[in-house]
Amino acid sequence: MSADHPPGLDLDRLRDHLDRARPGLLGPGPLTARLVEGGRSNLTYTVTDGDTRWVVRRPPLGHVLATAHDMRREHRVISALHPTAVPVPRPVLLCEDESVLGAPFYVMEFVAGTPYRTAEQLLPLGPERTRAVVLGLVDALVDLHAVDPREVGLADFGRPEGFLDRQLRRWGKQLAASRGRELPGIDELHAALGRTLPASPAPAVVHGDFRLDNVLIDSSDGTDRIAAVLDWEMSTLGDPLTDLGLLAMYSVRLEVPDSPVSTTAGAPGHPDPAELVERYAARSGRDVSAVSWYTAFAWFKLAVILEGIHYRYTLGQTVGAGFDRIGELVPLFIEHGLTTLQEG
Repeated sequence: MSADHPPGLDLDRLRDHLDRARPGLLGPGPLTARLVEGGRSNLTYTVTDGDTRWVVRRPPLGHVLATAHDMRREHRVISALHPTAVPVPRPVLLCEDESVLGAPFYVMEFVAGTPYRTAEQLLPLGPERTRAVVLGLVDALVDLHAVDPREVGLADFGRPEGFLDRQLRRWGKQLAASRGRELPGIDELHAALGRTLPASPAPAVVHGDFRLDNVLIDSSDGTDRIAAVLDWEMSTLGDPLTDLGLLAMYSVRLEVPDSPVSTTAGAPGHPDPAELVERYAARSGRDVSAVSWYTAFAWFKLAVILEGIHYRYTLGQTVGAGFDRIGELVPLFIEHGLTTLQEG
């Protein structure tokens, strides 16, 4: 496959389908496409007819669990949120006919903007703009959690009852499935989280992976606004404070030289977790007194994810830059989780 015809995207079939389903959408020019790097699981392509650009999302190539790469869910949540204050790309269509591309896919409008994945990438913005961008991220989270799921047709988008308990059990099972070494403290952390489970507030639409590198920042008019929140594959109805805990965790500086896990927290001007939590509380009116639990849970979840990568790496099942050092980070994440929970 050439760069203009990336694997997993048959442009002739895509054009035929779009011409039938959305006549007049495409111009007469030939379609070209490229695979967007940086996504963790589902494949993302930009497609253009020479005048207009769109984005196509489809599951990864090869055998995958249908529930983990549910295009219908992603398309449904951005369709529901598009008329709200939450910045998401405009959906174009969902195709569940696997004969077109070999898997279900959806098409959305292309949104111009920059994803900031590392502290180094934020340096050109300077401290003041960096601070404003990250505070804007909190405001977007408040807007998301203010959406009434029933009003946008998402009343049945998840099972909020027992959400935290299910999450804890799920990540405990993930940990059991990737145990290849002793990890001091991780069972203690898991048990402590189970003993101190907070009572969840009213359910909201939860993004599930809300952080700076999952949004696009548009600086074209000099305002550094969030143009779009992306990667909705983990979204559901649940406890909104899980999103806040994850954002707080990603805002802690990791003093690890050349860390294989990207974090923007070390950029000059980046607000600390306490300021982000305060802003969220002030703007949302929510009780955030249990935020240390949610942050500790985020440390636990990331420790389990990293241990899974490390485990597959030791079995020779996965390769990638920095994967040989992922295992070193797991004890640090466990320690942060325990400390966060103890200090409250």
